[in-house]
Amino acid sequence: MTKKISIQQILSNQLNIPSILLSKYKSIGLDEKEVMIILQLLRYLEDNNDFPTPYDLSQYVTMNEKECANMLRTLIQKNLLSIEQKENEKHQLSEAYSLNPLWEKMFTQEEDKPDEDQTVGTIFILFEQEFGRPLSPFEIETINAWMDEDEIEPSLIKAGLRESVLMGKLNFKYIDRILREWKKKGIHTVDQARQATKNFHNRKSTKEEKTIKRDTSFYYNWLEGED
Repeated sequence: MTKKISIQQILSNQLNIPSILLSKYKSIGLDEKEVMIILQLLRYLEDNNDFPTPYDLSQYVTMNEKECANMLRTLIQKNLLSIEQKENEKHQLSEAYSLNPLWEKMFTQEEDKPDEDQTVGTIFILFEQEFGRPLSPFEIETINAWMDEDEIEPSLIKAGLRESVLMGKLNFKYIDRILREWKKKGIHTVDQARQATKNFHNRKSTKEEKTIKRDTSFYYNWLEGED
């Protein structure tokens, strides 16, 4: 005999999904697989699990663990998902996913900026090409922080990446040091960075022209122009 399901059971097993997610996900560049990952994250959050692993997610979707990990990384790259630190009553720190960036984008009416969005998207691709590997969630958050919190233009971040490559110091700490130094000096565009570095080069050349000659082209090739 089939067991009858009560209305109370159905109502107590509901997931609150903002209808705007279903009506606007396509317009902000999400596909159905990404939406399903978001729905699973919502389910886990309601179950008080705020940092499910890719393996956890893969148990309830048709994607494997690696695909789920890539989906999470893509959502972070699109600035629709973030990782935050939480502190419990015992002052122990833990990480948690937050969908606030998604809701802010959906509920905030903004002017379309296709060129800017495309430029932002290529930043992550460029970093992965230079590092020769996918970026970690922390590295993606670092790039987003440069753009959102420090308000650094993507083109200037690109210049900082190039500078670190040319200096043979390809790591995020060095790039962060470059960008913070430029910000401290009031440098906000690639042209300003180019001019400041040329001035530095000229001063160094004057001081060292009678001592050791150096091949400065290695350090300043990127100043010749943007691709």
